[in-house]
Amino acid sequence: MSELVHLAVEAGRATITLDSPANRNALSAQLRRELREHLDAALSDDAVRVVVLTHTGPVFCSGMDLRESRGAGADDQGVQEFPGILQTLWHSPKPVIARLAGPARAGGVGLVAACDIAVAARPGGDTRGTTFAFSEVRIGVVPAVISVTVVPRLLPRAAEELMLTGEVFDADRAAAIGLVNRAVDPAALDTEVDRYADMLALGGPTALAATKAMLRRTPAPDMAADIDAMLRLSAEFFASDEGQEGMTAFAEKRAPNWVPEN
Repeated sequence: MSELVHLAVEAGRATITLDSPANRNALSAQLRRELREHLDAALSDDAVRVVVLTHTGPVFCSGMDLRESRGAGADDQGVQEFPGILQTLWHSPKPVIARLAGPARAGGVGLVAACDIAVAARPGGDTRGTTFAFSEVRIGVVPAVISVTVVPRLLPRAAEELMLTGEVFDADRAAAIGLVNRAVDPAALDTEVDRYADMLALGGPTALAATKAMLRRTPAPDMAADIDAMLRLSAEFFASDEGQEGMTAFAEKRAPNWVPEN
């Protein structure tokens, strides 16, 4: 059986590629399993600083494989396994960039939202560009699992409008409502992904992981307690080996020792 997800590591970057264009990169059992395995491998590799999630074919990801879902009971649905993938992306200590050169639907939108950075191509050249839709309600199901990663990204009015209507929207609208960071012309897609990956690789790996955790925390209801917790975190990193190396490198006008060599 041919592999449906590929992993390549070079110069501190792990590229994970969805490669099941025959079914529009649907989240089949095999694709889910391989995606989870490659994510785990990339996150456990000390040489990897940044992860890029991309695809082959004209579609980024069409959501769950409905052929596998038809006729299965609630406990046997593939969606049962999907939260683990979303949580791995969301809580990844390493930054994850989604690179989209084609449509994302349903669970595919959940993958995009779970990544830290997302760059989507507009129409142009021989590409139709990236479009999005929460198509669940139109087949009588609920975008429940993906709402955990999607809703925190979106403007509230946009979330209600798009999840209730299932309307298709483009990359520019996705950027305007917070689902993606940038909508770019197709020719600029890889350059923009590279720009983000290069910037992220400049950050200290432990500091990046802690910053991600900080951004995803639930702040303490008491501001004084929250400030105290953040003060301790800040002081610990100023005193850490990584913080000391970063400050020394800055003073010596050189790159810190964590920056990958090109």
